Amino acid sequence: MNSCESQTHTSLSERELQVVELVADGLTNEKIAEKLEISKRTVDNHISNILSKTATHNRVELVRWALQWGKVCLDSINCCNLPQPIEIDRLMSHSLENDRL
Repeated sequence: MNSCESQTHTSLSERELQVVELVADGLTNEKIAEKLEISKRTVDNHISNILSKTATHNRVELVRWALQWGKVCLDSINCCNLPQPIEIDRLMSHSLENDRL
């Protein structure tokens, strides 16, 4: 497992991961609801489920958990630098050339 992959077995849905990112950005539940175009009550439910799944008790603990397990990136800290599609193509063609040698 590389350093960019989560080392936890906690499984969050894509929507829950979106909510975690927005919590880490400092948004309130009301603002998260607006941004995701869902009700505040739905956000409240997502937050409750996320706190339960991650065994955290509040938003601060949740953000610490998310940083620890690589679920969020804040101000270029704790970020994985993934190759861009053009870079991937270049790496693949370079790899194929080396295989032929």
